Amino acid sequence: MTDLTQLEAELSAAVAGASDLQALETIRVAALGKSGSISELLKSLGSMSPDERRERGPLINGLRDRVQSAIAARKAGLEAAELDAKLAAERVDLTLPAPPRRKGSVHPTMQVMDEMIAVFAEMGFSVAEGPDIETDFNNFTALNFPPKHPAREMHDTFFLPEDANGERKVLRTHTSPVQVRVMHRVNEQLPSWVANGQEPPIRVIVPGRTFRKDSDQTHTPMFHQIEGLVIDRAIHMGHLKWTLETFLGRFFETPDVVTRFRPHHFPFTEPSAEMDVQCDRSGGEVKIGQGSDWLEILGCGMVHPNVLRNVGLDPDVWQGFAFGCGVDRLGVLKYGMPDLRDMFASDVRWLEHYGFSPYAAPNPATGLS
Repeated sequence: MTDLTQLEAELSAAVAGASDLQALETIRVAALGKSGSISELLKSLGSMSPDERRERGPLINGLRDRVQSAIAARKAGLEAAELDAKLAAERVDLTLPAPPRRKGSVHPTMQVMDEMIAVFAEMGFSVAEGPDIETDFNNFTALNFPPKHPAREMHDTFFLPEDANGERKVLRTHTSPVQVRVMHRVNEQLPSWVANGQEPPIRVIVPGRTFRKDSDQTHTPMFHQIEGLVIDRAIHMGHLKWTLETFLGRFFETPDVVTRFRPHHFPFTEPSAEMDVQCDRSGGEVKIGQGSDWLEILGCGMVHPNVLRNVGLDPDVWQGFAFGCGVDRLGVLKYGMPDLRDMFASDVRWLEHYGFSPYAAPNPATGLS
């Protein structure tokens, strides 16, 4: 009787002091396993006399039942404590808002246009806008295009049907008509968002859609341009070159931009030039600001005196320069897009890959891209 009481006390103390489920399992095996202390006592009943078995059997079985109950209760307590600890460690704070789901992105064309505007705005340029459908005068005549110029041909320009006055308007082939609207002193009544004539000095950029009958890997029927116009006294080519080099360095985010002018012809500028930028074409990429290759990047020149006369400005008093470049094309160069036509393909996978966060507006102070 004494040995059973002592054994029960020892086992009860061990069960109560088990620190985890593994320790409790070790105690259970030591007491109730195949060779456990209580199991050995049960085995000894077979060698006892009937009177001893009647006396000791109920005591040993009672001990076994009480130990099993104590182990089961301790196991339940340890499992509950373990679950509480796990829940506390992995608790989700339901009061916090869910992380925002990205429902869309800024199209690369709009991102690049915003980057350009941010750079020119820092340089003191304002933004001017105009309609996509233009008169022949604003699109061609005022810009010194002669009557038989190839740009007026049907194979190059989208002409609209004649209106009641017999005039055929066009989908503008460049954003230069807005420059005409900015410089022209006698404008018809236009909506508030359309550029109206103003007195020099003028310093504007003109972003927007343009339309030409081109379609290949580097041309699309609709594309985006950004043009610049500066009109003031004593303006010269040095001002133009500094403006463009500063813009390209800020836009491509490199201080090592090297450029050159090549003589060219545009009806609306004289002298005219195409600007090349030094680059590296090795490895299937175009890297601006390094290497020894050259890439034509934009067209520019001094505003033609005839253009100034056509908008009512005296070329003996006012001079200026103008430039224009493709927004989509510069975006392809900057962000390594292989095909310009993907800009307009509306492929959601492409947009997810090349799209920009709407919460990160371009800012020259903190970075454009």
